[in-house]
Amino acid sequence: MKIKKGDTVLITNGKDRGKSGKVTASLPDRNKIVISGLNTVKKHAKSSRKNPHGGIIDLHAPLSVSSVMIICPRCNKTTRVGHKITENAKQRICKKCNESLD
Repeated sequence: MKIKKGDTVLITNGKDRGKSGKVTASLPDRNKIVISGLNTVKKHAKSSRKNPHGGIIDLHAPLSVSSVMIICPRCNKTTRVGHKITENAKQRICKKCNESLD
């Protein structure tokens, strides 16, 4: 996956289109990410030790990676991710300004 935890992304489609946020979790096996404060859903919870009265709780649902674009921290534009191989490692780079995303 080209998007990692801690990246800033812009949502390109869905109910939160046009909003940006920071990635809090990456789920590469399902090709999804969780963004803080966005894509919230309501869930009906039974009473338990963690939630003694039960009720309706808000959760941050996972979002498909294909519906977000990464925002470059250098040029502040949405961009695609490229790769550049150096002696030491493989780096993610911004396709617009050719600066490192890491």
